[in-house]
Amino acid sequence: MNNAENEKRLAALEAVKHVEDGMTVGLGTGSTAYFAIEAVGGMVADGLSIKAVPTSAATEEQARGLNIPLVTIDDVDEIDLTIDGTDEWDDDLNLIKGGGGALLKEKMVARFTTKQIIIADSSKRVEKLGAFRIPVEVLPFAVNFAAKRIADMGGSGEIRMREGIYFQTDEKNLIIDADFGLIRDPYLIEHDLNQIEGVVCNGLFLDLADMVIVGRGDGVEVFESS
Repeated sequence: MNNAENEKRLAALEAVKHVEDGMTVGLGTGSTAYFAIEAVGGMVADGLSIKAVPTSAATEEQARGLNIPLVTIDDVDEIDLTIDGTDEWDDDLNLIKGGGGALLKEKMVARFTTKQIIIADSSKRVEKLGAFRIPVEVLPFAVNFAAKRIADMGGSGEIRMREGIYFQTDEKNLIIDADFGLIRDPYLIEHDLNQIEGVVCNGLFLDLADMVIVGRGDGVEVFESS
């Protein structure tokens, strides 16, 4: 296991200490959340009783393989705790997410969640968001229109491709990875992206994280929202 992988694992193991019997738990998506799901699976095997809401088909498959009891977001009124990863985070605990393509369910679950814990390796902290491009999930028929509107906002956008074909989300939408450079006002960018017809969701997760747990070397650092 390389250093970054070890930092992800350490952050995940610290985060799952917040999982308690009887909770409804949101399970994030991605290489860091993977370690948290594995740890929760071990806790369930040891007798922990929870219900879990997966944020992607990949997470659902992993959780089922670990016999974690699953429900959908439509089955619950609220989620007690969610553990998820991030592509970037800043000192205000604002995030860019969606590198794995699960941003829509991740954001929906986050909005249902009482306590959102973000886990990351030490490379993900930034002074300003924007080095990682903002994923923008778009209805397929509107993707070129949305790309033009992003250009009108002063950004640029590329439709995400995988192995020479358009990447599709679990909901069969497309993703534009939008580049605005380092972002001075993420709230303005989020607002303007949400006004584009055909945009389903964007990867700016603002005022949603309650805690960020970072693996650093052989330990962890914990940051909480003020």
